[in-house]
Amino acid sequence: MSAVNGVTGADRPIRVLLADDQHLVRTGFRVILEVEDDIEVVGEAADGERAVGMTRALHPDVVLMDVEMPGMDGLEATRRITAPDAPDGPAVLILTTFDRDDYLFAALSAGASGFLLKNGTPESLIEAIRVVARGDGLLAPELTRKVIATFARPGAAAGGTSRAGSAAALEDLTPREQQVLVLIARGASNAEIAVDLSLGEATVKTHVSRVLAKLGLRDRVQAVVFAYEHGVVRPGG
Repeated sequence: MSAVNGVTGADRPIRVLLADDQHLVRTGFRVILEVEDDIEVVGEAADGERAVGMTRALHPDVVLMDVEMPGMDGLEATRRITAPDAPDGPAVLILTTFDRDDYLFAALSAGASGFLLKNGTPESLIEAIRVVARGDGLLAPELTRKVIATFARPGAAAGGTSRAGSAAALEDLTPREQQVLVLIARGASNAEIAVDLSLGEATVKTHVSRVLAKLGLRDRVQAVVFAYEHGVVRPGG
């Protein structure tokens, strides 16, 4: 992902591509985002195919992606944008009016870094873009609870949702990193992990980064799914 705001420096704004088949929706998002000094809308796409092509041409940091679009939908577009053979791809933030489990888990499987409902506030959208641009994964709080609740059900851990990570890579984690992964899977924030393990937040951030790198995961959203799929956290545990 093209990192910004503290990763490559705050000398340029977060470049955002809008992908939605409704012109009025794209216009509304543009109006909301362009008043922010640290965000720049670099293009608009009305379908998934154009979103993929414009991503490759414009190199945005974040793609704000609708799910239901004519032709190629947002989920397939997300798979292509985040494919392993697409280096330095952007983070994809899925936005939809549909609070449906199948969209949620399909978006995570496709490689999305965040998932928000369109009934959220402008402030939550702006913050979500900043979060995924930093390289962190994000779900609306109610959706985070849904992910954890779904994977915590008996028999749910074998669904094969994540697109990255290997069970063998778990052996490369230090005992401390294994503890951090467990706490991530339980939905703990960096601040909560720091308290639980009596560490500084900067140290926790370093551990989280190492866990993601060793497991080949994009963000902590994938880490939650990975941990349940591979038995790091047991259903009901």
